[in-house]
Amino acid sequence: MYDIRPNLIIGFHGCDEDICHSLLTNPDTIKISTEPYDWLGHGMYFWENNYERALQWARDKKKRGSIQKPAVIGAVLQLGYCCDFLDTRYIQMLKTYYQLMVEYYKALGEELPENKDLTHDKHKDRILRELDCTTIEFMHSQILNEYQDEIDKQGYSDYKIFETTRGVFTEGGPAFIGAGIFEKSHIQICVRNLNCIKGFFLPRKETDFIKYLNA
Repeated sequence: MYDIRPNLIIGFHGCDEDICHSLLTNPDTIKISTEPYDWLGHGMYFWENNYERALQWARDKKKRGSIQKPAVIGAVLQLGYCCDFLDTRYIQMLKTYYQLMVEYYKALGEELPENKDLTHDKHKDRILRELDCTTIEFMHSQILNEYQDEIDKQGYSDYKIFETTRGVFTEGGPAFIGAGIFEKSHIQICVRNLNCIKGFFLPRKETDFIKYLNA
């Protein structure tokens, strides 16, 4: 009953300036992330209503040499059928598929991937989340297989395919000594169904409203 997220939200995507301009002028040329360490599985990533965090991420990428000119593009998103890890139901669902994946790997005689720290990460945030990504992608693939099997057998399915994935993350160390608030805490959205991206926009700078009125 409450599975669908119908409201529109704003997301920000950190990227190179060339990609920003490309998405503005040709919004159908979207490149999704398929890295093995993606925190929420494969898709296009957005920081939920967090322009500064998106820009910080792009600047960090420049320092590592993977971006030439940091930029941020905004997007209007509708999450649709969302695997929302702020909702207990979906956390429990992922745990169930994790147990299935453990048995699958055991039958193959293979080791499970692990979440790992970057060597320079003093906060030990386990930035390389290969276990999380593998588990989420395993869940998506199993649901798709179950969906297709029911379609083939009976022409319809009670399974639904997740269009987006959403999670909250604490990252970056305490904001001050003794704090339970972390410097880089954020909500991240991974869009799997690109139809959930209703459009892109170039974020504008805030104006001084009182100064505008006085003028």
